[in-house]
Formats: sequence, structure tokens, C-alpha cells
Amino acid sequence: MKKIESFTIDHDKLLRGIYVSRRDTTPSGDHITTFDIRMTEPNRQPALTPETLHAMEHLAATYLRNHPVWASRIVYWGPMGCCTGNYLLVQGEVSSKDILPLVRETMEFVASFEGDIPGATPRDCGNYSFMDSDGARLAARRYIDEVLTSASDENLNYPA
Repeated sequence: MKKIESFTIDHDKLLRGIYVSRRDTTPSGDHITTFDIRMTEPNRQPALTPETLHAMEHLAATYLRNHPVWASRIVYWGPMGCCTGNYLLVQGEVSSKDILPLVRETMEFVASFEGDIPGATPRDCGNYSFMDSDGARLAARRYIDEVLTSASDENLNYPA
């Protein structure tokens, strides 16, 4: 079986950052850009806990789907199975540099969020108590401070 493209990225060289993982065209002609929002260095830094990622998913998805400019173009935000980051799918052909300000805004929202996590009730979520809001805030702040505020080409383009 052919290896999918995302498994051909050299994870030994991958840094934290925002990467264009793939670009697709739907049968109706819409373009979708998938971003790899890599928050920890694979196999070198501790992965995020599933509870942290779950809280971040609720917060980031809520923020993005209510964003005054980008809401209509947001297709999906969700965690990677390896727990080293998230995927963001956006309608259109968008670059990592184009999306950097939005990801920074989203992480600022997560990092500063206080109160009840949107959708974290038994009625709204299948595992509503499986969340770590403190972990989500800390991970978002670390990502902003250590990556997003000084992102360079090596944080915005997959390693060769």
C-alpha cells in the first residue's frame, strides 16, 4: 500500500510551526488547504495530553467558527492522533504566512480563556469531563511565546 504524503515528512527534523500539509480540490472545484499546527517537536518533546487537546479543540473551533473574517472559510479544527498538534482546514489556497496571524489570534484566545469551555456539557459533548483547560492555556501560551511570535521559514515550511 502506498504511504500517504504526511507520513513522508521527516519527523526527526520537524520543528514546531505551521505547515501546509496538503492542498485538495473538491469535485465541485473548491480548494481546501490543510494546515499542520505543530505544537511540540515529534519524538523529542513531550506530546500534549489528550485532555489538553480536547479542551483546545473546543476553544479553538469555537473561536475560529465565530471569527469575523475567517468563519465562512473554516472547515475543521481538530487534534492529531499523535498528540503533537492540530489540523486546521481552510477553504481556499492559503499559505502558512497568510494563516499565521489567525493562528496567533486563536492561540491568544485559548491562552487567555477563563470560564466554562464551550460545549463541555453532557448534552453537548461525548466526553465532556475529559478536558484540561489549564493545560490548553499553558500549551497555547508556550506556542505563542516560543514559536508564533518569531516564526521563521523553518517554522512555516516542511523540512526538505
